[in-house]
Amino acid sequence: MKNIGFDNEKYLKEQTAAILDRVKKFDNKLYLEFGGKLCFDYHAARVLPGYDPNVKIRLLQLLKDKIDIVLCIYAGDIEKGRVRGDFGITYDAATLKLIDDLRKWGLDILSVVITRFANQSSAIIFKNKLERRGVKVYLHYPIEGYPANIDFVVSDNGFGKNEYIETKKPIVVITGPGPNSGKLSTCLSQLYNEHKRGINAGYAKFETFPIWSISLKHPVNVAYEAATADIMDFNLVDPFHLNTYNETAINYNRDVESFPILKLILGKIFDGKSNVPMYSSPTDMGVNRAGFGIINDELTKDAAKQELIRRYFRYNGEYVLGIEKKETVDRVMLLMEELGVKVTDRAVVEVARKTADEAEAQGKGNSGIYCGAAIELNNGKIITGKNSKLMHAASSLVLNAVKVLANIPDEILLLSPHIINQIAKLKEGIFDADSESLDLEEALIALSISATTNHTAELAMKKLVDLRGCEVHMTHIPTPGDEVGLKRLGVNLTTDGKFSSRNLFVT
Repeated sequence: MKNIGFDNEKYLKEQTAAILDRVKKFDNKLYLEFGGKLCFDYHAARVLPGYDPNVKIRLLQLLKDKIDIVLCIYAGDIEKGRVRGDFGITYDAATLKLIDDLRKWGLDILSVVITRFANQSSAIIFKNKLERRGVKVYLHYPIEGYPANIDFVVSDNGFGKNEYIETKKPIVVITGPGPNSGKLSTCLSQLYNEHKRGINAGYAKFETFPIWSISLKHPVNVAYEAATADIMDFNLVDPFHLNTYNETAINYNRDVESFPILKLILGKIFDGKSNVPMYSSPTDMGVNRAGFGIINDELTKDAAKQELIRRYFRYNGEYVLGIEKKETVDRVMLLMEELGVKVTDRAVVEVARKTADEAEAQGKGNSGIYCGAAIELNNGKIITGKNSKLMHAASSLVLNAVKVLANIPDEILLLSPHIINQIAKLKEGIFDADSESLDLEEALIALSISATTNHTAELAMKKLVDLRGCEVHMTHIPTPGDEVGLKRLGVNLTTDGKFSSRNLFVT
Protein backbone atom coordinates (compact mmCIF):
# COMPACT_ATOMS: atom_id res chain seq x y z
CA MET A 1 0.00 0.00 0.00
CA LYS A 2 1.53 3.28 -1.10
CA ASN A 3 1.55 6.30 1.20
CA ILE A 4 -0.98 9.04 0.49
CA GLY A 5 -0.04 12.68 0.05
CA PHE A 6 -3.31 14.01 -1.36
CA ASP A 7 -6.87 13.95 0.02
CA ASN A 8 -9.34 13.60 -2.86
CA GLU A 9 -12.42 14.13 -0.68
CA LYS A 10 -11.12 17.36 0.80
CA TYR A 11 -10.19 18.58 -2.67
CA LEU A 12 -13.59 17.68 -4.12
CA LYS A 13 -15.39 19.52 -1.34
CA GLU A 14 -13.29 22.69 -1.72
CA GLN A 15 -13.21 22.66 -5.53
CA THR A 16 -16.97 22.13 -5.84
CA ALA A 17 -17.68 24.96 -3.40
CA ALA A 18 -15.31 27.30 -5.29
CA ILE A 19 -17.03 26.61 -8.64
CA LEU A 20 -20.54 27.09 -7.22
CA ASP A 21 -19.46 30.32 -5.55
CA ARG A 22 -17.99 31.60 -8.83
CA VAL A 23 -21.10 30.89 -10.92
CA LYS A 24 -23.22 32.95 -8.50
CA LYS A 25 -21.13 36.03 -9.34
CA PHE A 26 -22.04 35.92 -13.02
CA ASP A 27 -25.81 35.95 -13.29
CA ASN A 28 -25.79 32.17 -12.79
CA LYS A 29 -24.06 31.49 -16.13
CA LEU A 30 -20.38 30.53 -16.15
CA TYR A 31 -18.13 29.30 -18.94
CA LEU A 32 -15.52 27.15 -17.21
CA GLU A 33 -12.41 26.42 -19.26
CA PHE A 34 -10.97 23.05 -18.21
CA GLY A 35 -7.19 23.05 -18.70
CA GLY A 36 -5.10 19.90 -18.47
CA LYS A 37 -6.53 16.42 -18.81
CA LEU A 38 -10.16 15.87 -17.90
CA CYS A 39 -9.80 12.08 -17.70
CA PHE A 40 -6.81 9.94 -16.76
CA ASP A 41 -4.65 12.75 -15.38
CA TYR A 42 -1.68 10.55 -14.61
CA HIS A 43 0.74 13.47 -14.31
CA ALA A 44 -1.27 14.75 -11.33
CA ALA A 45 -1.48 11.23 -9.89
CA ARG A 46 2.30 10.83 -10.11
CA VAL A 47 3.21 14.15 -8.46
CA LEU A 48 0.36 14.12 -5.89
CA PRO A 49 0.44 10.56 -4.43
CA GLY A 50 -3.12 9.47 -3.78
CA TYR A 51 -4.64 11.80 -6.39
CA ASP A 52 -7.40 10.01 -8.29
CA PRO A 53 -6.59 10.40 -12.02
CA ASN A 54 -10.33 10.77 -12.63
CA VAL A 55 -11.18 13.03 -9.69
CA LYS A 56 -12.29 15.76 -12.14
CA ILE A 57 -14.86 13.32 -13.52
CA ARG A 58 -16.10 12.71 -9.99
CA LEU A 59 -16.43 16.47 -9.59
CA LEU A 60 -18.49 16.71 -12.79
CA GLN A 61 -20.69 13.89 -11.53
CA LEU A 62 -21.36 15.90 -8.36
CA LEU A 63 -22.34 18.89 -10.53
CA LYS A 64 -24.10 16.80 -13.17
CA ASP A 65 -27.44 18.62 -12.94
CA LYS A 66 -25.74 22.02 -13.31
CA ILE A 67 -23.36 21.46 -16.25
CA ASP A 68 -23.27 21.25 -20.02
CA ILE A 69 -20.04 19.83 -21.51
CA VAL A 70 -18.59 21.12 -24.78
CA LEU A 71 -15.49 19.64 -26.43
CA CYS A 72 -13.16 21.74 -28.59
CA ILE A 73 -10.76 20.45 -31.20
CA TYR A 74 -8.56 22.55 -33.48
CA ALA A 75 -9.16 21.84 -37.18
CA GLY A 76 -5.42 22.06 -37.84
CA ASP A 77 -4.73 19.24 -35.37
CA ILE A 78 -7.22 17.03 -37.20
CA GLU A 79 -5.59 17.87 -40.54
CA LYS A 80 -2.04 17.25 -39.28
CA GLY A 81 -2.93 14.06 -37.41
CA ARG A 82 -1.50 15.45 -34.16
CA VAL A 83 -0.87 12.64 -31.64
CA ARG A 84 -1.60 12.69 -27.92
CA GLY A 85 1.54 11.26 -26.32
CA ASP A 86 0.06 9.44 -23.32
CA PHE A 87 -2.32 7.30 -25.39
CA GLY A 88 -0.46 7.33 -28.71
CA ILE A 89 -3.62 8.26 -30.64
CA THR A 90 -4.50 11.26 -32.79
CA TYR A 91 -6.44 14.21 -31.35
CA ASP A 92 -9.59 13.39 -33.34
CA ALA A 93 -9.47 9.81 -32.03
CA ALA A 94 -8.79 11.18 -28.53
CA THR A 95 -11.94 13.32 -28.85
CA LEU A 96 -14.00 10.23 -29.69
CA LYS A 97 -12.40 8.38 -26.77
CA LEU A 98 -13.16 11.27 -24.42
CA ILE A 99 -16.83 11.19 -25.43
CA ASP A 100 -16.94 7.44 -24.79
CA ASP A 101 -15.16 7.80 -21.44
CA LEU A 102 -17.55 10.50 -20.26
CA ARG A 103 -20.53 8.37 -21.22
CA LYS A 104 -19.16 5.48 -19.19
CA TRP A 105 -19.29 7.77 -16.14
CA GLY A 106 -22.86 8.80 -16.91
CA LEU A 107 -21.88 12.15 -18.43
CA ASP A 108 -22.82 13.10 -21.96
CA ILE A 109 -21.47 15.98 -24.00
CA LEU A 110 -23.67 18.73 -25.37
CA SER A 111 -21.63 19.28 -28.52
CA VAL A 112 -18.23 19.41 -30.23
CA VAL A 113 -16.74 22.67 -31.57
CA ILE A 114 -14.23 22.52 -34.41
CA THR A 115 -12.13 25.65 -33.88
CA ARG A 116 -10.26 27.73 -36.47
CA PHE A 117 -12.16 25.86 -39.16
CA ALA A 118 -11.03 26.78 -42.67
CA ASN A 119 -12.59 23.99 -44.75
CA GLN A 120 -9.84 21.50 -43.94
CA SER A 121 -10.86 18.26 -45.65
CA SER A 122 -10.04 16.04 -42.65
CA ALA A 123 -12.05 18.33 -40.36
CA ILE A 124 -15.06 18.07 -42.69
CA ILE A 125 -14.84 14.27 -42.62
CA PHE A 126 -14.56 14.35 -38.80
CA LYS A 127 -17.61 16.64 -38.60
CA ASN A 128 -19.61 14.30 -40.82
CA LYS A 129 -18.58 11.29 -38.76
CA LEU A 130 -19.74 12.92 -35.50
CA GLU A 131 -23.02 14.22 -36.91
CA ARG A 132 -23.89 10.82 -38.38
CA ARG A 133 -23.43 9.36 -34.91
CA GLY A 134 -25.82 11.90 -33.40
CA VAL A 135 -23.24 14.38 -32.01
CA LYS A 136 -24.00 18.07 -32.53
CA VAL A 137 -21.08 19.93 -34.15
CA TYR A 138 -20.47 23.70 -34.27
CA LEU A 139 -17.91 25.57 -36.36
CA HIS A 140 -15.75 28.45 -35.13
CA TYR A 141 -13.56 30.28 -37.61
CA PRO A 142 -10.12 31.94 -37.66
CA ILE A 143 -10.39 35.61 -36.65
CA GLU A 144 -7.93 37.95 -38.29
CA GLY A 145 -5.84 39.81 -35.73
CA TYR A 146 -6.90 37.60 -32.80
CA PRO A 147 -6.42 38.50 -30.01
CA ALA A 148 -4.68 41.89 -30.38
CA ASN A 149 -7.16 43.63 -32.72
CA ILE A 150 -9.75 43.88 -29.97
CA ASP A 151 -12.29 46.10 -31.78
CA PHE A 152 -12.47 43.65 -34.66
CA VAL A 153 -12.29 40.49 -32.52
CA VAL A 154 -15.14 41.65 -30.25
CA SER A 155 -17.56 42.40 -33.07
CA ASP A 156 -20.07 40.72 -35.31
CA ASN A 157 -17.27 40.08 -37.81
CA GLY A 158 -15.09 38.49 -35.12
CA PHE A 159 -16.68 36.42 -32.35
CA GLY A 160 -20.07 37.23 -33.87
CA LYS A 161 -19.43 35.14 -36.99
CA ASN A 162 -18.90 31.97 -34.94
CA GLU A 163 -21.84 29.63 -34.57
CA TYR A 164 -23.58 30.20 -31.24
CA ILE A 165 -23.68 27.10 -29.03
CA GLU A 166 -27.09 26.61 -27.45
CA THR A 167 -26.65 25.76 -23.75
CA LYS A 168 -29.16 25.29 -20.92
CA LYS A 169 -27.24 24.70 -17.70
CA PRO A 170 -25.66 27.38 -15.47
CA ILE A 171 -22.13 25.94 -15.85
CA VAL A 172 -20.70 25.20 -19.30
CA VAL A 173 -17.54 23.11 -19.14
CA ILE A 174 -15.29 23.81 -22.13
CA THR A 175 -12.62 21.16 -22.59
CA GLY A 176 -10.68 19.34 -25.31
CA PRO A 177 -8.28 16.49 -26.08
CA GLY A 178 -5.18 18.59 -25.35
CA PRO A 179 -3.59 22.05 -25.31
CA ASN A 180 -4.22 24.67 -28.01
CA SER A 181 -7.62 23.21 -28.85
CA GLY A 182 -9.29 26.63 -28.83
CA LYS A 183 -10.96 26.42 -25.42
CA LEU A 184 -10.37 30.06 -24.42
CA SER A 185 -11.51 31.51 -27.74
CA THR A 186 -14.63 29.33 -27.55
CA CYS A 187 -15.40 30.67 -24.07
CA LEU A 188 -14.91 34.27 -25.22
CA SER A 189 -16.99 33.77 -28.34
CA GLN A 190 -19.82 32.40 -26.23
CA LEU A 191 -19.54 35.30 -23.76
CA TYR A 192 -19.85 37.78 -26.63
CA ASN A 193 -22.94 36.06 -27.98
CA GLU A 194 -24.48 35.59 -24.52
CA HIS A 195 -24.09 39.30 -23.67
CA LYS A 196 -25.64 40.25 -27.00
CA ARG A 197 -28.64 38.24 -25.82
CA GLY A 198 -28.72 40.04 -22.48
CA ILE A 199 -27.20 37.19 -20.43
CA ASN A 200 -24.38 38.42 -18.14
CA ALA A 201 -22.33 35.23 -18.38
CA GLY A 202 -18.83 35.03 -16.96
CA TYR A 203 -15.59 33.12 -17.46
CA ALA A 204 -13.31 31.16 -15.15
CA LYS A 205 -10.46 28.71 -15.61
CA PHE A 206 -10.08 25.28 -14.01
CA GLU A 207 -6.38 24.42 -14.13
CA THR A 208 -4.62 22.07 -11.71
CA PHE A 209 -1.06 23.20 -12.45
CA PRO A 210 0.84 25.22 -11.57
CA ILE A 211 -0.59 25.27 -8.06
CA TRP A 212 -0.91 28.95 -7.14
CA SER A 213 -0.91 28.44 -3.36
CA ILE A 214 2.49 26.70 -3.06
CA SER A 215 5.93 28.19 -3.71
CA LEU A 216 7.42 28.89 -7.13
CA LYS A 217 10.21 26.34 -6.69
CA HIS A 218 8.12 23.71 -4.96
CA PRO A 219 8.97 20.44 -6.78
CA VAL A 220 5.32 19.96 -7.78
CA ASN A 221 5.39 23.27 -9.68
CA VAL A 222 8.85 22.54 -11.09
CA ALA A 223 7.55 19.17 -12.32
CA TYR A 224 4.84 21.07 -14.21
CA GLU A 225 7.55 23.18 -15.87
CA ALA A 226 9.27 19.96 -16.91
CA ALA A 227 6.00 18.60 -18.31
CA THR A 228 5.69 21.67 -20.55
CA ALA A 229 9.38 22.06 -21.38
CA ASP A 230 8.68 21.10 -24.99
CA ILE A 231 6.55 24.24 -25.44
CA MET A 232 8.93 26.32 -23.27
CA ASP A 233 6.34 27.23 -20.62
CA PHE A 234 7.64 28.45 -17.28
CA ASN A 235 6.17 29.42 -13.92
CA LEU A 236 6.43 32.83 -12.32
CA VAL A 237 4.98 34.91 -9.51
CA ASP A 238 1.76 36.51 -10.79
CA PRO A 239 2.77 40.21 -10.91
CA PHE A 240 -0.83 41.43 -11.22
CA HIS A 241 -1.88 39.48 -8.12
CA LEU A 242 1.15 40.70 -6.16
CA ASN A 243 0.50 44.30 -7.15
CA THR A 244 -3.23 44.19 -6.33
CA TYR A 245 -3.27 42.11 -3.16
CA ASN A 246 0.36 42.15 -2.00
CA GLU A 247 0.07 38.36 -2.01
CA THR A 248 2.35 35.87 -3.77
CA ALA A 249 0.56 33.52 -6.17
CA ILE A 250 2.09 31.27 -8.81
CA ASN A 251 0.94 31.23 -12.41
CA TYR A 252 2.57 30.47 -15.75
CA ASN A 253 3.95 32.68 -18.46
CA ARG A 254 1.24 32.37 -21.10
CA ASP A 255 -1.59 33.28 -18.72
CA VAL A 256 0.38 36.22 -17.33
CA GLU A 257 1.42 37.45 -20.80
CA SER A 258 -2.10 37.22 -22.21
CA PHE A 259 -3.91 38.68 -19.18
CA PRO A 260 -3.79 42.38 -20.19
CA ILE A 261 -5.34 41.63 -23.59
CA LEU A 262 -7.80 39.15 -22.10
CA LYS A 263 -8.89 41.76 -19.54
CA LEU A 264 -9.48 44.27 -22.34
CA ILE A 265 -11.50 41.73 -24.34
CA LEU A 266 -13.63 40.87 -21.30
CA GLY A 267 -14.10 44.58 -20.57
CA LYS A 268 -15.34 45.20 -24.11
CA ILE A 269 -17.67 42.18 -23.96
CA PHE A 270 -19.04 43.26 -20.56
CA ASP A 271 -19.31 46.84 -21.88
CA GLY A 272 -18.88 48.45 -18.48
CA LYS A 273 -21.73 46.56 -16.80
CA SER A 274 -21.37 47.05 -13.05
CA ASN A 275 -23.04 43.75 -12.17
CA VAL A 276 -20.41 41.68 -14.02
CA PRO A 277 -17.20 41.41 -11.92
CA MET A 278 -13.81 41.95 -13.56
CA TYR A 279 -10.67 40.09 -12.59
CA SER A 280 -7.57 41.83 -11.24
CA SER A 281 -5.12 39.01 -11.99
CA PRO A 282 -4.77 35.72 -13.90
CA THR A 283 -4.88 33.93 -10.53
CA ASP A 284 -8.28 35.55 -9.85
CA MET A 285 -9.60 33.88 -13.02
CA GLY A 286 -8.75 30.43 -11.74
CA VAL A 287 -10.69 28.07 -9.52
CA ASN A 288 -7.91 25.85 -8.27
CA ARG A 289 -8.00 24.28 -4.81
CA ALA A 290 -5.50 21.50 -5.54
CA GLY A 291 -2.93 22.90 -3.11
CA PHE A 292 -5.40 22.54 -0.26
CA GLY A 293 -5.76 18.81 -0.96
CA ILE A 294 -2.07 18.18 -0.16
CA ILE A 295 -1.86 16.45 3.23
CA ASN A 296 1.78 15.26 3.14
CA ASP A 297 4.03 17.89 1.61
CA GLU A 298 7.27 15.93 1.91
CA LEU A 299 5.76 12.97 0.11
CA THR A 300 4.56 15.15 -2.75
CA LYS A 301 7.99 16.79 -3.01
CA ASP A 302 9.67 13.39 -3.36
CA ALA A 303 7.08 12.24 -5.91
CA ALA A 304 7.52 15.41 -7.97
CA LYS A 305 11.30 14.96 -8.05
CA GLN A 306 10.78 11.46 -9.42
CA GLU A 307 8.51 12.92 -12.11
CA LEU A 308 11.31 15.29 -13.11
CA ILE A 309 13.56 12.30 -13.74
CA ARG A 310 10.87 10.52 -15.74
CA ARG A 311 10.37 13.63 -17.89
CA TYR A 312 14.11 13.86 -18.54
CA PHE A 313 14.23 10.26 -19.76
CA ARG A 314 11.11 10.73 -21.88
CA TYR A 315 12.43 13.83 -23.65
CA ASN A 316 15.88 12.27 -24.06
CA GLY A 317 14.32 9.21 -25.70
CA GLU A 318 12.26 11.42 -27.99
CA TYR A 319 15.39 13.39 -28.87
CA VAL A 320 17.18 10.16 -29.85
CA LEU A 321 14.19 9.25 -32.03
CA GLY A 322 14.36 12.65 -33.73
CA ILE A 323 11.07 13.90 -32.26
CA GLU A 324 12.25 16.37 -29.60
CA LYS A 325 14.75 19.23 -29.52
CA LYS A 326 18.00 19.13 -27.56
CA GLU A 327 16.95 22.37 -25.83
CA THR A 328 14.03 20.55 -24.22
CA VAL A 329 16.30 17.87 -22.76
CA ASP A 330 18.73 20.51 -21.50
CA ARG A 331 15.88 22.51 -19.94
CA VAL A 332 14.71 19.56 -17.85
CA MET A 333 18.27 18.74 -16.84
CA LEU A 334 18.65 22.32 -15.62
CA LEU A 335 15.45 22.02 -13.56
CA MET A 336 16.80 18.82 -12.03
CA GLU A 337 20.07 20.50 -11.15
CA GLU A 338 18.17 23.36 -9.46
CA LEU A 339 16.54 20.84 -7.12
CA GLY A 340 19.66 18.69 -6.72
CA VAL A 341 18.07 15.72 -8.47
CA LYS A 342 20.11 13.07 -10.35
CA VAL A 343 18.84 10.41 -12.75
CA THR A 344 20.24 7.73 -10.45
CA ASP A 345 17.86 8.94 -7.71
CA ARG A 346 15.36 6.78 -9.59
CA ALA A 347 15.94 3.43 -7.89
CA VAL A 348 15.42 1.21 -10.95
CA VAL A 349 17.94 3.01 -13.17
CA GLU A 350 21.25 1.68 -11.82
CA VAL A 351 19.76 -1.79 -11.27
CA ALA A 352 18.68 -2.03 -14.93
CA ARG A 353 22.08 -0.83 -16.12
CA LYS A 354 23.88 -3.33 -13.90
CA THR A 355 21.66 -6.12 -15.24
CA ALA A 356 22.60 -5.20 -18.82
CA ASP A 357 26.31 -5.16 -17.90
CA GLU A 358 26.02 -8.59 -16.27
CA ALA A 359 24.23 -10.00 -19.33
CA GLU A 360 26.97 -8.65 -21.58
CA ALA A 361 29.68 -10.17 -19.38
CA GLN A 362 27.94 -13.56 -19.46
CA GLY A 363 27.55 -13.41 -23.24
CA LYS A 364 31.03 -12.17 -23.98
CA GLY A 365 32.20 -13.18 -27.43
CA ASN A 366 28.66 -13.38 -28.84
CA SER A 367 27.41 -10.66 -31.15
CA GLY A 368 24.27 -8.81 -30.12
CA ILE A 369 22.99 -6.04 -27.91
CA TYR A 370 22.36 -6.75 -24.23
CA CYS A 371 19.33 -5.08 -22.66
CA GLY A 372 18.58 -4.79 -18.96
CA ALA A 373 15.30 -3.91 -17.26
CA ALA A 374 14.17 -3.38 -13.67
CA ILE A 375 10.81 -2.89 -11.98
CA GLU A 376 10.11 -1.59 -8.49
CA LEU A 377 7.04 -3.33 -7.07
CA ASN A 378 4.60 -1.55 -4.78
CA ASN A 379 6.25 -3.22 -1.77
CA GLY A 380 9.61 -1.64 -2.72
CA LYS A 381 11.20 -4.86 -4.00
CA ILE A 382 13.13 -4.50 -7.29
CA ILE A 383 12.97 -7.29 -9.89
CA THR A 384 15.13 -7.51 -13.01
CA GLY A 385 14.96 -8.96 -16.50
CA LYS A 386 17.27 -9.22 -19.52
CA ASN A 387 16.96 -10.17 -23.15
CA SER A 388 17.75 -13.63 -24.49
CA LYS A 389 17.24 -15.74 -27.58
CA LEU A 390 13.76 -16.59 -26.30
CA MET A 391 12.54 -13.28 -24.87
CA HIS A 392 12.96 -9.52 -24.89
CA ALA A 393 14.08 -7.90 -21.64
CA ALA A 394 10.57 -6.48 -21.06
CA SER A 395 9.06 -9.96 -21.40
CA SER A 396 11.42 -11.60 -18.93
CA LEU A 397 11.00 -8.64 -16.55
CA VAL A 398 7.22 -8.92 -16.40
CA LEU A 399 7.22 -12.70 -16.07
CA ASN A 400 9.84 -12.53 -13.30
CA ALA A 401 7.78 -9.86 -11.51
CA VAL A 402 4.50 -11.77 -11.53
CA LYS A 403 6.34 -14.89 -10.36
CA VAL A 404 7.53 -12.99 -7.30
CA LEU A 405 4.08 -11.52 -6.66
CA ALA A 406 2.47 -14.98 -6.94
CA ASN A 407 5.22 -16.64 -4.82
CA ILE A 408 6.14 -18.96 -7.69
CA PRO A 409 9.69 -20.45 -7.51
CA ASP A 410 12.03 -19.10 -10.17
CA GLU A 411 12.73 -22.52 -11.69
CA ILE A 412 9.07 -23.12 -12.59
CA LEU A 413 8.23 -22.25 -16.19
CA LEU A 414 5.20 -20.06 -16.82
CA LEU A 415 5.18 -20.48 -20.58
CA SER A 416 4.94 -23.84 -22.27
CA PRO A 417 8.09 -24.48 -24.35
CA HIS A 418 5.76 -25.89 -27.01
CA ILE A 419 3.90 -22.54 -27.25
CA ILE A 420 7.16 -20.57 -27.38
CA ASN A 421 8.48 -22.81 -30.16
CA GLN A 422 5.27 -22.45 -32.16
CA ILE A 423 5.37 -18.65 -31.92
CA ALA A 424 9.06 -18.69 -32.91
CA LYS A 425 8.24 -20.84 -35.97
CA LEU A 426 5.44 -18.46 -36.92
CA LYS A 427 7.66 -15.39 -36.61
CA GLU A 428 10.69 -16.83 -38.37
CA GLY A 429 9.10 -19.19 -40.88
CA ILE A 430 5.90 -17.36 -41.84
CA PHE A 431 6.40 -13.70 -40.93
CA ASP A 432 10.08 -13.72 -41.94
CA ALA A 433 10.96 -11.82 -38.75
CA ASP A 434 14.58 -11.00 -37.94
CA SER A 435 14.24 -12.40 -34.41
CA GLU A 436 12.21 -15.23 -32.93
CA SER A 437 12.52 -13.68 -29.46
CA LEU A 438 9.14 -12.90 -27.85
CA ASP A 439 8.29 -9.25 -27.26
CA LEU A 440 6.06 -8.41 -24.30
CA GLU A 441 2.79 -8.34 -26.21
CA GLU A 442 3.53 -11.82 -27.58
CA ALA A 443 4.66 -13.06 -24.15
CA LEU A 444 1.43 -11.89 -22.52
CA ILE A 445 -0.64 -13.66 -25.19
CA ALA A 446 1.46 -16.80 -24.64
CA LEU A 447 0.90 -16.49 -20.87
CA SER A 448 -2.88 -16.27 -21.34
CA ILE A 449 -2.82 -19.38 -23.56
CA SER A 450 -0.67 -21.27 -21.05
CA ALA A 451 -3.08 -20.27 -18.26
CA THR A 452 -5.84 -22.39 -19.86
CA THR A 453 -3.97 -25.60 -18.98
CA ASN A 454 -1.41 -24.44 -16.41
CA HIS A 455 -2.78 -23.34 -13.00
CA THR A 456 0.55 -21.74 -12.08
CA ALA A 457 0.45 -19.57 -15.20
CA GLU A 458 -3.13 -18.63 -14.31
CA LEU A 459 -2.02 -17.50 -10.83
CA ALA A 460 0.78 -15.43 -12.37
CA MET A 461 -1.54 -13.84 -14.92
CA LYS A 462 -3.88 -12.64 -12.14
CA LYS A 463 -0.94 -10.68 -10.67
CA LEU A 464 -0.44 -8.57 -13.80
CA VAL A 465 -2.94 -6.05 -12.42
CA ASP A 466 -0.61 -5.44 -9.45
CA LEU A 467 2.02 -3.98 -11.80
CA ARG A 468 -0.09 -0.88 -12.54
CA GLY A 469 1.70 2.24 -11.36
CA CYS A 470 5.01 0.43 -10.76
CA GLU A 471 8.28 2.08 -11.83
CA VAL A 472 10.17 0.47 -14.73
CA HIS A 473 13.49 1.36 -16.33
CA MET A 474 15.02 -0.22 -19.42
CA THR A 475 18.47 0.39 -20.82
CA HIS A 476 17.12 0.35 -24.36
CA ILE A 477 14.14 1.79 -26.22
CA PRO A 478 11.34 -0.81 -26.24
CA THR A 479 10.20 -2.29 -29.53
CA PRO A 480 6.60 -1.53 -30.57
CA GLY A 481 5.38 -4.82 -29.09
CA ASP A 482 7.14 -4.13 -25.79
CA GLU A 483 5.83 -0.56 -25.65
CA VAL A 484 2.23 -1.62 -26.27
CA GLY A 485 2.45 -4.28 -23.56
CA LEU A 486 4.00 -1.92 -21.00
CA LYS A 487 1.39 0.78 -21.71
CA ARG A 488 -1.45 -1.67 -21.23
CA LEU A 489 0.03 -2.82 -17.94
CA GLY A 490 0.07 0.81 -16.81
CA VAL A 491 3.67 0.99 -15.59
CA ASN A 492 5.73 4.20 -15.45
CA LEU A 493 8.44 3.49 -18.01
CA THR A 494 11.75 5.25 -18.57
CA THR A 495 14.64 4.22 -20.82
CA ASP A 496 18.25 5.21 -21.44
CA GLY A 497 17.46 5.99 -25.06
CA LYS A 498 19.65 3.31 -26.64
CA PHE A 499 18.45 1.23 -29.57
CA SER A 500 17.82 -2.47 -28.94
CA SER A 501 18.84 -3.42 -32.47
CA ARG A 502 21.30 -2.23 -35.11
CA ASN A 503 18.46 -2.38 -37.65
CA LEU A 504 17.01 0.98 -38.64
CA PHE A 505 13.55 -0.51 -39.21
CA VAL A 506 12.19 -2.30 -36.16
CA THR A 507 8.82 -4.09 -36.05
